[in-house]
Amino acid sequence: MPIISLLALLPVCIAIGYFSCIFVYKKKQLASEKKMQALIDESKRAAEKIKKEADLAVKTELFQRREAFEKETQETKMELRQQEKRLSKREDNLERKMELLTKKERYIDTLSANLALKEKKVDDKKLEYDAIIDEQNKVLLKISNMTAEEAEKLLLTRLEKGLDIKCAEIISKKISAAKENAEQTAISLISSAIQRCAATQTAENIVSAIELPNNEMKGRIIGREGRNIRAFEKATGIDVIVDDTPGVIVLSGFDSVRREIARQSMEKLILDGRIHPAHIEEIVKDTEKEIEQVIQETGKQTCFELGVHNVHPEIIKLIGRLKYRTSYGQNQLQHSIEVSNLMGIIAGELKLDVPLAKRCGLLHDIGKAIGPEMEGTHAVAGADLAKRYDERPEVINAIGGHHEETPVESVYTVLVSATDAISAGRPGARRETLEKYVKRLERLEGIATSFSGVESAYAIQAGREVRVIVCPDKVNDKAAAKICYDIAKEIEDQLEYPGEVVVTVVRETRFVEHAK
Repeated sequence: MPIISLLALLPVCIAIGYFSCIFVYKKKQLASEKKMQALIDESKRAAEKIKKEADLAVKTELFQRREAFEKETQETKMELRQQEKRLSKREDNLERKMELLTKKERYIDTLSANLALKEKKVDDKKLEYDAIIDEQNKVLLKISNMTAEEAEKLLLTRLEKGLDIKCAEIISKKISAAKENAEQTAISLISSAIQRCAATQTAENIVSAIELPNNEMKGRIIGREGRNIRAFEKATGIDVIVDDTPGVIVLSGFDSVRREIARQSMEKLILDGRIHPAHIEEIVKDTEKEIEQVIQETGKQTCFELGVHNVHPEIIKLIGRLKYRTSYGQNQLQHSIEVSNLMGIIAGELKLDVPLAKRCGLLHDIGKAIGPEMEGTHAVAGADLAKRYDERPEVINAIGGHHEETPVESVYTVLVSATDAISAGRPGARRETLEKYVKRLERLEGIATSFSGVESAYAIQAGREVRVIVCPDKVNDKAAAKICYDIAKEIEDQLEYPGEVVVTVVRETRFVEHAK
């Protein structure tokens, strides 16, 4: 029975469960539909809000653009009005100028008419004067009983006699006039440049003397069977002279850089005390590196101080090598610096390119630093080197032409020649060999005595002045002035010399009587 009862109640329970599920589902579906409807309503409200905001933004932007357009239009209208005013003023000015030009044309026409009348009067006067001159010539020929050719020959003969005197007077006047205007300016300019750029010069030769602390050091430098001195000479390329002079040895060599390396190496060895072949080679190598560094730094510092930039590293190195190069006892680097400064000062006075002028002055003797491998003169070799490292044409021509070995193509070349002579020719700058010195003095005196009327000549003041004595009965004062000019010109053409040579002509008449 219980089983039958359960089986009878089973369909009822299933039906109740089914209807319960349907009721719950419908309830949930109704709640979901309400929720969806609420979301839809909210989305519609948000969309309407966004639409209103977008409409407002569009209206605002349209309003702003309209204002900007109106403002731009207003500014354009103002500019057009201003341009109209300017054009109107220009038109007025052009009209006034046209009126002035018309007046000037009328005035010029009037002047032309007057000029034509005056020219006609001048032509009439000229014809009248020509007729008078012809008539007077006929009268003179009748009075003198000479033909025109004879009168002309007589006149030329008299003119030839006074030509030398007149020529001397003209030369004297022209020279005086030129000196009055140019001498003071030139002297002021050159002396100012020299004073501002005067550099200390050191006189060096091909040997360097080194003091020793004692004579025992000589034996250590020579070494057993001379091995130390041979090792030193092989490493440096410099001869070591050890003689009987107490406390001194001498280093001899033509390469100034190698000689400086040898000098510093020897001083280091003497100070260190350890002198043997291996240590000598080590010291020499270290010194070579130090000298190379000094050369490089010297070149860079020199370019920096002079304001010469963008210089090739190889040229900088050669500039530094000039520190150890001398010419007639004048340090070549100091000479180049002095020429560069002189170039800068003179170029500034002449309104030229000062940096370019200083560059030409600094590099003008760069060929002297190349060494024994140099072919040709230092000017030609330096110009080839500058061309190889893309220097400017003015610099190349200044290097190659400052001794007139290549044609002069630039004013900077002329200035380099002048400043080079100033630096080399000033007192105390260079030494001159005795043979060249004597020959130059003899040549000066020979040129002076070669002129007719010169009694004797004397070169004085180390060849910077020539005193010429002329015969007073053969040469008068005017002719003496001409002889002085001719001698100076001949010296300029035939001799090369630093600075200038003063020619002084003396004409003196003496009367001597003996009282007995």
